[in-house]
Amino acid sequence: MSSSLLTDGMDHVATITGDADRLKRFYIDVFGATVERDGPEFPGGPRMVILNVGPASELNVFEIDDNTEADRQVPMFGRGRIDHIGLHAASLDAFSEIRARLMASGASDGTVTEFGRKLSIFFRDPDRMECEVLVANPDADDDDLRFGTRSPRFPSEG
Repeated sequence: MSSSLLTDGMDHVATITGDADRLKRFYIDVFGATVERDGPEFPGGPRMVILNVGPASELNVFEIDDNTEADRQVPMFGRGRIDHIGLHAASLDAFSEIRARLMASGASDGTVTEFGRKLSIFFRDPDRMECEVLVANPDADDDDLRFGTRSPRFPSEG
């Protein structure tokens, strides 16, 4: 058997929300997501919205009556088995546009940091779930990879 990867990325991440319409609007407005499905997961089941957030990546959003899990927020690394999700921007230009949209929506202060060979911006969606958008860092130096430092390419919030 070959040592190459047998997968080519994440298919989906499932989340719980108290307001699927609000979350759907946010991901459509900021990321250009498309709705693949919006209805009961199965007859009589909870509402499930499938949002396409990449060519082969989805958010499966469940709206479950009387479930308050989406309201529970704790500091990073105290959130359970999945701490946050990271979306991959299609290009540096797309990353810049996403950053502008996140700032305009109040979901991020616009801080971009270096994360090794990637650039990173964190945001909170309308359910206050912390998420991240990443893109290849064209300025990365393999002999001096930096983590957590502000990107000189994006020096301020503007």
